[in-house]
Amino acid sequence: MSAKAISEQTGKEFLYKYICTSAAVQNRFRYANVTTETDFDRLAQEHPWLLTERLVVKPDQLIKRRGKLGLVGVNLDLNGVREWLKPRLMKETMVGKAKGILKNFLIEPFVPHKQEEEFYVCIYATREGDYVLFHHEGGVDVGDVDAKAKKLLIGVDEKISEDSVKKELLTHVPNDKKAVLANFIVGLFNLYEDLFFTYLEINPLVVTKDGIYVLDMAAKIDATADYICKAKWGDVEFPPPFGREAYPEEAYIADLDAKSGASLKLTLLNPRGRIWTMVAGGGASVVYSDTICDLGGVNELANYGEYSGAPSEQQTYDYAKTILSLMTREKHPDGKVLIIGGSIANFTNVAATFKGIVRAIRDYQVPLKEHEVTIFVRRGGPNYQEGLRVMGEVGKTTGIPIHVFGTETHMTAIVGMALGHRPIPNQPPVAAHTANFLLNSSGSTSTPVSSRTASFSENRARVEASPAKKAKSGAPIAKATTLFSKHTKSIVWGMQTRAVQGMLDFDYVCSRDEPSVAAMVYPFTGDHKQKFYWGHKEILLPVYKNMSDAMKKHPDVDVLINFASLRSAFDSTMETMQYPQIHTIAIIAEGIPEAHTRKIIKAADEKGVTIIGPATVGGIKPGCFKIGNTGGMLDNILASKLYRPGSVAYVSRSGGMSNELNNIISRTTDGVFEGVAIGGDRYPGSVFTDHVLRYQDTPGVKMIVVLGEIGGTEEYKICQAIKQGRITKPVVCWCIGTCATMFSSEVQFGHAGACANQASETAVAKNQALKDAGAYVPKSFDELGEIIKSVYDDLVAKGVIQPAEEVPPPTVPMDYSWARELGLIRKPASFMTSICDERGQELIYAGMPITEVFKSEIGLGGTLGLLWFQRRLPRYACQFIEMCLMVTADHGPAVSGAHNTIVCARAGKDLISSLTSGLLTIGDRFGGALDAAAKQFSKAFDSGMLPMEFVNKMKKDGKLIMGIGHRVKSINNPDMRVQILKDFVKQHFPSTQLLDYALDVEKITTSKKPNLILNVDGFIGVAFVDLLRTCGGFTRDEADEFVEIGALNGIFVLGRSMGFIGHYLDQKRLKQGLYRHPWDDISYVLPEHMSM
Repeated sequence: MSAKAISEQTGKEFLYKYICTSAAVQNRFRYANVTTETDFDRLAQEHPWLLTERLVVKPDQLIKRRGKLGLVGVNLDLNGVREWLKPRLMKETMVGKAKGILKNFLIEPFVPHKQEEEFYVCIYATREGDYVLFHHEGGVDVGDVDAKAKKLLIGVDEKISEDSVKKELLTHVPNDKKAVLANFIVGLFNLYEDLFFTYLEINPLVVTKDGIYVLDMAAKIDATADYICKAKWGDVEFPPPFGREAYPEEAYIADLDAKSGASLKLTLLNPRGRIWTMVAGGGASVVYSDTICDLGGVNELANYGEYSGAPSEQQTYDYAKTILSLMTREKHPDGKVLIIGGSIANFTNVAATFKGIVRAIRDYQVPLKEHEVTIFVRRGGPNYQEGLRVMGEVGKTTGIPIHVFGTETHMTAIVGMALGHRPIPNQPPVAAHTANFLLNSSGSTSTPVSSRTASFSENRARVEASPAKKAKSGAPIAKATTLFSKHTKSIVWGMQTRAVQGMLDFDYVCSRDEPSVAAMVYPFTGDHKQKFYWGHKEILLPVYKNMSDAMKKHPDVDVLINFASLRSAFDSTMETMQYPQIHTIAIIAEGIPEAHTRKIIKAADEKGVTIIGPATVGGIKPGCFKIGNTGGMLDNILASKLYRPGSVAYVSRSGGMSNELNNIISRTTDGVFEGVAIGGDRYPGSVFTDHVLRYQDTPGVKMIVVLGEIGGTEEYKICQAIKQGRITKPVVCWCIGTCATMFSSEVQFGHAGACANQASETAVAKNQALKDAGAYVPKSFDELGEIIKSVYDDLVAKGVIQPAEEVPPPTVPMDYSWARELGLIRKPASFMTSICDERGQELIYAGMPITEVFKSEIGLGGTLGLLWFQRRLPRYACQFIEMCLMVTADHGPAVSGAHNTIVCARAGKDLISSLTSGLLTIGDRFGGALDAAAKQFSKAFDSGMLPMEFVNKMKKDGKLIMGIGHRVKSINNPDMRVQILKDFVKQHFPSTQLLDYALDVEKITTSKKPNLILNVDGFIGVAFVDLLRTCGGFTRDEADEFVEIGALNGIFVLGRSMGFIGHYLDQKRLKQGLYRHPWDDISYVLPEHMSM
């Protein structure tokens, strides 16, 4: 959502910090905040003026008309303020229909002034620009400012001037105040623009001989501009509307939302309510709330919220567990219901999101049963059948009553079931599985093109896109009536391979001659080709780094589908409009600042470009063209008969609801001719009437469906067009958001534009106006399908529509990855792994989530135990592994591995090459004795040989005993590394049989020569065998297998890598040059006959 109200204190802080004006703005930063925790003595120390000045005190909680409500204390000293607060602070108060607690107050200096020194000023945003309202009589009795105030419209990209302010706004202001007021208003407007305000009202604005005083202020800022204004805004807190508490769970979900590319919203309305919702989609969430309220559940509705934009399984789990936690805190005598609803998803994998919800239900199964919760589920979209199956399964295994429905059930039917208004069917009809749609029962592999490219009810004449009409020089160019045809070519901005493949599959199933995507633009790579499928065949589409190259090489392209992020969408769209060949642009991103959107709209109007979006899934013209992910996956395209045109055209705000309209229209009529989702923002690039009038002028369209929404006034233009006779085709219309008038406090719905700022913007008012104008308006969304069917049947009866015979579309092969997702195929894996899994929400080491690895504090030794041995090792074993790594980390620069690393580093090689050269020296002679020692000693001990017999046998066979002997250390000069390890092992290991055996061997070898000691390699080798055999985590066979496959040498390799890297960094830090071995350290021995 974009426009969010800020506190008066925040608004004044922005004004005092950043306003640029020569007017003397008084009392800058002189305000103090009071809550229940306030210490007044400390407050007076921080703000000494509180003790010397007369004061004003008022609540700062988004309450309008505080003066009229008696909520402003005037001309008090600090003690008077405290007395005034006593009966008010933390007291429940009614403001209109909202009941709330007064808990946040603002103290400011009292400004003595005359009535004629009070003025009113307000700036607010509209589609065409920003209005500045000014009235020369401000204050508590200002009255209807819309009727009284002078207005000045500053168009998009236009500048305000002091002359225009004086001329248009200050006609009734005394001459001595005009200059200062004009300068202040210009500064205020520039501040409003720079800080992305959407509303800024000061009443009264007091002007005295000393300067300007901002007494009362209300403001909203465009929260989507946070990435632009963060440096100036700082961390802004957005207070909830008065009458609704700010809950920590709402803040938690808002934080999840901010960190996610998906959309996650939660507003608590009545935490004690029995009806809870978990709805997918901004538009669908409003429809469900409407239906609950229509059926009498308004007082029991606990929450409003939505999740959309393909959240991950973990995000859905976090969202679901938050709601389940809230709804299982207080019992309700009638039990509770949870409605998990949604329209038909365009691109969200329903099964994946449902897995997160199912996890949460399993975690909360005990409290859910205790609170007698019944769950109703209705969903459609990619892989929804699997999602519904999983959801039904969890109901059976947990014993929680879960009723599951798919696209065969009307979207909001589950609300009537949940509230007891309609029976729950025992076994709803099972919708065909995704795979069923891809098996053509007719056996034909193709269908004649002509049978599916024209509308069912129009002549089969070829319909081409009508170009934008040329306008007179200087006037805006008229926009095209027909946006898409079966020959439309597009460029896709962004590496959206899934969306592009979906478009190509749609093209193929519509029997288009060529793909509708000519190229892609992606600035983050060089020019290259990307592979896609055209039916059964692989094709290559060009990807360009620069837009200009793409346009030059594809002059037949006239549509751009912009998948750029909210940060890049503005620049990429403005760049696109420089190319006259482009007539239509779809902007998918949500969260583009409104000021940027309005600039896009202005440029598009001047150039005759139709904008669809922002914040949209796009649109679809069956048999011709679809934008991105519109219409969902191929199973939904086929189920909703979107591969051929029908007679009904629709326009909606919501992308998810547009797919629901596809479903409703396909079930009640001959299908969709064209459908557009204009987007949920306050200022969509094109409005309802733009498309409704196009449909009116399109012969193939016989009836029009409009799904409007609370907020804005665009639906009234449809009323006007019907009354004026500009629209003559039947219009079925319903505005969602009727529940808003039933709530006691303002609720911001999922779409940024879904908020009524005045009575005429409510859904109820708009539905009534549409009905009065002659549109077909149902009583609720539940009846929308029935009204559409009634109007369609009437047109068929009159002969206006002549339904044609259905012809099956050609089959399109399913992608391998999606077939596997649906469980339709299996394939042997190329690799097997049993130690690590990175596919889920969290990295897993041998079955242990990474968060648990850190919580358990198992350290590096424990992590190695998981990854090498697939075991959670005892604490002493983890410590022993870490000690082994420490003692083997380095043994000076003279050993062969370190020497090689140093030589390589000095030859200018990189870290990896230098490390590798050192590691390649590890073997039986250097460092690789761990495995060999373990094997030799184990074999001798296990076979029952006495230590003396073992030594004699090795001598007889002419073999060295691995792990025995040291170049420097001896029995008289022991290796302290071995001593440290020996002390630890003797203290902590349950048994050290093999170590004791090796020490007995050492006694024999050192009696012959003092340096034939058990060295560090030998010690680690035998001690590790004792560890594997006696720690309780391994069978004898498993322990022997780990020794056999070389696990122990891994300890030396891992430990010594640390030292090698140290030597490499040391040489680079010391800037050592190329190494050349000195001659005097080389003995040159030539063959005797050569030297003679």
